[in-house]
Amino acid sequence: MTAKKKTRARDAGTAKVHGRDLLRNHAERALSDYLNGHRPAHLYDMVLREVEEPLFRVVLDYAEGNQSRAAGILGINRGTLRKKLKQFGLGGS
Repeated sequence: MTAKKKTRARDAGTAKVHGRDLLRNHAERALSDYLNGHRPAHLYDMVLREVEEPLFRVVLDYAEGNQSRAAGILGINRGTLRKKLKQFGLGGS
């Protein structure tokens, strides 16, 4: 796959307003703010713990509780979604 195709594929699922990647910009700003004044350790795991639960909560709310739709939006298997919902205590059975 060429670099141009990879860029297009990556950008296809990214929310953009006025040519700016909103989520990417917010994440970069939050991480920069965090790193100013903190001594990072295990940053990757910490970011996943902090982001994953709100991601599932917001997407499930957006899908109006429809787990199949939420799984489709997230691009994961419905069984994986149910496991994560149970892990986070978000009503998964």
